[in-house]
Amino acid sequence: MRTHRPRRSSARRAFSLVELIVAVTIMAILAALVVPRVTHYIGFTKGKTARADAETISNQVRMYMTTKGMSTLPSDFDLVELTEGDAAVLNRNQLLDPWGNPYQIRVPGEINLDFDVYSFGADGQAGGEGENADIIAGDKR
Repeated sequence: MRTHRPRRSSARRAFSLVELIVAVTIMAILAALVVPRVTHYIGFTKGKTARADAETISNQVRMYMTTKGMSTLPSDFDLVELTEGDAAVLNRNQLLDPWGNPYQIRVPGEINLDFDVYSFGADGQAGGEGENADIIAGDKR
């Protein structure tokens, strides 16, 4: 007794080369449109993070001054002092901006009266525009 098996179609269903080329082309066009937008937002987010971090460090400097009974900072004050001793308020990693460059402090400040905590931006150089612009705590620009 012989069982009947369903017959398979001899024609295989697969994508043609033209269909694959069209699909890859569409994906490449979409990637070309999406990637620049995403990288712009990453840079924008790093700038916002740097501004928030600079504000936090600035607040920690003010708390340090209050704790030490200081009305002004010495001109040679270094942010590393906030990470040392029993009363450390920050760890060393918090003194690096999102691009891996150290935050700086300027005494007296140009934007703020007492001091400025700032980052040089993505390029690590003074000045610049866009993602490379300097970020200063308290600067409303």
